[in-house]
Amino acid sequence: MASVTQQQVQKFHKDGFLVLEQFFSAEECDSMRRQMQRIVAEMEVPPHCRTAFSTREEEQLQAQGSSDYFLTSGDKIRFFFEKGVLDEKGNFLIPKEKSISKVGHALHAYDPVFKQITHSPKVQELGRKLGLETPVVVQSMYIFKQPGIGGEVTPHQDATFLHTEPLGRILGFWIALEDATQENGCLWFIPGSHTNGITRRMVRAASGASTCVEFVGSEPAYDDKQFIPLPISKGGLILIHGEVVHKSELNSSESSRHAFTFHVMEAKGTTWSKENWLQPTPELPFPSLYT
Repeated sequence: MASVTQQQVQKFHKDGFLVLEQFFSAEECDSMRRQMQRIVAEMEVPPHCRTAFSTREEEQLQAQGSSDYFLTSGDKIRFFFEKGVLDEKGNFLIPKEKSISKVGHALHAYDPVFKQITHSPKVQELGRKLGLETPVVVQSMYIFKQPGIGGEVTPHQDATFLHTEPLGRILGFWIALEDATQENGCLWFIPGSHTNGITRRMVRAASGASTCVEFVGSEPAYDDKQFIPLPISKGGLILIHGEVVHKSELNSSESSRHAFTFHVMEAKGTTWSKENWLQPTPELPFPSLYT
């Protein structure tokens, strides 16, 4: 893959996102998919942890918020499911490998394949080209976007969930492990929407509250016409500014849209919010991107 140019870096700062086709090879993508197949095959899901993962606000609060499983997943490899794949007893209605929404949030730290990808020389080089001085990896996720049931992700900004002071220190790396198309739920962005700050934050609730997290502020109504789709081929990388507004639609196609994504914070002169759901732990302080 060709090295990123200064023009591309400028485009990233202007749009809030940057598409880099063929950043990873087909072999690298296949190795991640194979590794995830192994992880899922060995998955043991404790019955009380079978929370359906949802992006709609009330369900988000109910399902994720009441779930310690989610809150304590920052330094573990854990499993989150699509809605409607489990019966009320927590048994799978469809094969488990077709029921998972995502796996998070510490693949980059504990799985050799995903760790190697996250810290690969080309990712480190890209970080340097973007001027990151002391980047650390805060979380990672494998997203399945299952055929027919891969839920929509409503318009949001990543900094709502990963808040820093000052803002502008969070960067997402989103890797397409299969072609992402308009049919199977590619990402959509509002270009230039990363310059107005954020209007909503997900914070840890006060202890003793009925949920573990709550939302402060609200998401504005975005104009659908402002979003542009970013289809991308297998191996492509999308860089996502922490405040750019993006979404994805329901996957109504017959093909999945697997992706591996991780978030990096420029740690120099930055404070990670103590109110974020995700916190570094003694077992896993945020590792440096540069090795």
